[in-house]
Amino acid sequence: MKQRLRRDKIFILVALPGVLALLVFHYVPLLGNVIAFKDYQPYLGIADSPWVGFDNFGVLLGGDAAFLRALGNTLVITLLQVIVVFPIPIGLALLLDSLLSERVKQVVQSVLYLPHFLSWVIVVAVFQQMLGDSGLLNNSLRSAGLSPVDIIGNPDVFKLLITSQVLWKDAGWATILFLAALSRIDTTLYEASAIDGASRARQLWHVTLPGLRGIIVLLLILRLGDALTVGFEQIILQQAAVGSDVSEVLDTYVYNNGILAGSWGISAAVGLVKGIVGVVLVLGANKLAHKFGEQGIYHR
Repeated sequence: MKQRLRRDKIFILVALPGVLALLVFHYVPLLGNVIAFKDYQPYLGIADSPWVGFDNFGVLLGGDAAFLRALGNTLVITLLQVIVVFPIPIGLALLLDSLLSERVKQVVQSVLYLPHFLSWVIVVAVFQQMLGDSGLLNNSLRSAGLSPVDIIGNPDVFKLLITSQVLWKDAGWATILFLAALSRIDTTLYEASAIDGASRARQLWHVTLPGLRGIIVLLLILRLGDALTVGFEQIILQQAAVGSDVSEVLDTYVYNNGILAGSWGISAAVGLVKGIVGVVLVLGANKLAHKFGEQGIYHR
């Protein structure tokens, strides 16, 4: 052990600031979850706020309408984003990998990656300028003598709207991992399959997708960990336009009931349960991945 410490002391020293930052900003704040078991009042502090046990968790078990609505919206949005957003980067990576011109590939990659570096404030503003009542689309429709289309303020299409925003912002960035995985696939496998008469479609099915399976399973497991977390900033910026019935999710529920309404204990209880459910989903999905022969996020 001492020999390993002496051998790796440089690496340990380099990693130490990151480990300390992780402890201070991620693990130490977990102690604040004790608020979920108290009637927390900011002017009293955590230590002096009265202990209420599991009373704050009654909102989860008592069928609170606002909580159930937030939970339902969260699950629907998560399902939409997994079905629609998750596969798109795989297709983009396959298309980019098939481009013969490196210069064209680099230009396309740069264009696809750029939205990832924009804040949600800018992304929402761009969509409002394009699809809002006074946006480019409706102004063009009016100029053509057609009726405008209500998209930004329409509750019926809100979930599809935010899904399209996530797709535009992050799909290009997510292709990086799949392009890296594609570069690791042995090219001799394609040559051997071509000699055997395999078409491009069969090469995709029997060579490319198996080569991507590991990274696909890994990202799906990580996505399950965030299954109850959908874009807080993105949604809170647009909530006033469509109302809370269709836009309230667990993160905005915690914010609206905790920060704004002062129900700190209930909001902390919801946040704590959300985190526990995320951990359970990740561990369960990782165990399932092991049964199918994949390494997952860790392997004992």
